[in-house]
Amino acid sequence: MSFLSHLNPAPCFPSYTGPYKVGTTDVEIPAAELPTPSPTPDPTLSTVSFRIFYPCETPTKTAKPVYWLPDPQQEYLGAYVRFLGASRRVSSFLRSSSSVVTYHDHTLLTFFSRNLPFLRILSYTTIPVIQDAKLLQANTKSKRWPVMVFSHGLGGTKNAYSHLLGSLSSHGVVVIAADHRDGSAPLSLVRKAPGSKPRPVEYRSISHRQTPEVEIARDDQLKIRLWELGLIHEALLKIDRGEPLMNTLAEKSLETMGDLAMFSSTLDVQTPGSISWSGHSFGAATVVQLFKSVFYSSSKGAPSSYKPLFHPSASSQIAHQITPTSPISLLDLWCMPLLSESTRWLNTQPLPCYAPDGPGGRNVVAILSEAFFKWGNNLDQTKRTISEDPSLDKPSVQKHAAPYVFYPVSSAHLSQSDFGILFPWLTRKAFKAEDPARTLRLNTRAILEVMRRNGVAVADTSAIDMEEKTADGRVRGGQVGQVGQDWKILQKDGSVVGWVALGLGDSKHTDEAANKETSQGADPMAAVVQGEVSKTTSN
Repeated sequence: MSFLSHLNPAPCFPSYTGPYKVGTTDVEIPAAELPTPSPTPDPTLSTVSFRIFYPCETPTKTAKPVYWLPDPQQEYLGAYVRFLGASRRVSSFLRSSSSVVTYHDHTLLTFFSRNLPFLRILSYTTIPVIQDAKLLQANTKSKRWPVMVFSHGLGGTKNAYSHLLGSLSSHGVVVIAADHRDGSAPLSLVRKAPGSKPRPVEYRSISHRQTPEVEIARDDQLKIRLWELGLIHEALLKIDRGEPLMNTLAEKSLETMGDLAMFSSTLDVQTPGSISWSGHSFGAATVVQLFKSVFYSSSKGAPSSYKPLFHPSASSQIAHQITPTSPISLLDLWCMPLLSESTRWLNTQPLPCYAPDGPGGRNVVAILSEAFFKWGNNLDQTKRTISEDPSLDKPSVQKHAAPYVFYPVSSAHLSQSDFGILFPWLTRKAFKAEDPARTLRLNTRAILEVMRRNGVAVADTSAIDMEEKTADGRVRGGQVGQVGQDWKILQKDGSVVGWVALGLGDSKHTDEAANKETSQGADPMAAVVQGEVSKTTSN
């Protein structure tokens, strides 16, 4: 980052480190144009929305900036303020006063609500992407780009993970960032047609305590999320086949297919198991629920108490796509939504990768923040969820290959998203989190390496990202090593500084997490409060 960037008061993102420039386009497609693999959970949701990050050609002229805060910016800014707990009156007037930031007395809320004029600088924060740039021709053997679908967490949006997803795209991945309309985002807008007045879907405040009422509410959200991911998959198939689709976010002259036409016959989405899936927090839970709901949709062993939230037919396209070999990356998996009484049976079933013809955990990576590592109850449940037998209280010695599980030290839940980079001083002071940009680089490296090891053609990780070489070209330790395969990032011997490997049956780490949790006075509620952009609730 240059010296001049420090003089700019607006938060800014570092450049992506992959070999490709990154383009982006926003998409909103009427649900009526897509076959639905499962019944519509909410008839008022007439469209499905997502943002595409993709490798692009270098523009021949200066491109317009792409702002992190979507249009209409004031509405989104007010929505973030309300999500953080400020009243509508405060969010409207954006009044200011001084505040002291501490975590344990929950005055982060006061800080944000009383320093709202400062938050206005987010309106000037840009993402290092090129809007509607021309797609770069794939240099893979198939001449198609690998594809990943990403599901955001509470308080997230299709923009809130732009640095992680853009970093993956800069290494040759087309990433689809879902914009969920389940009330988990601070704000989402539903447009029935180009130029029509959008209908807002605002954040739905639901308690983090597990009660029957909360389980029903989270189930309702998951129904929408799973349905949306099913529609996004159908949209990708149509886009790759070049079939016309209405994009309500496109310019008038391009609203039918338009810029989406450049993706025709370029996406590796037709082959079963070719799409990678990822999510953060509630989004990670969504991916787990999607995989199990699809894989066990035809199971005859389900009890009568099991009420599926997503029930595609065995002949549906999504049932053909999700296979035991499908790569999965789970960031700070939040397990509580998976523990509903109506889906408890599904939670005891293993991920598809543990099927007899599957690779075991070789295609699964779970990356925790240190904050979620310290949350002992969720850590135990995460280990069960990704083990070969989730019905056991504690994972036993696995017969299959174990999944990859890591956490970067001094990282917060916010570090998995853009917020760590946007507010590094806040995450450092409130959560003791350090170097959020490095945390995201480590995440990117691990996700890419798991994709590589499962046959997905992605670009090499640079020597600088692998911390084998400094920015001025000097090589650490006398050799660069094997750049094409970032083998160190998945080593469990501490080869990467501050990158801790966890074993599913390792009681040492579980005891350590419990001790840290107790010593810091943390509890599951506090972990979620920190995780979801420090939102305090009194539900």
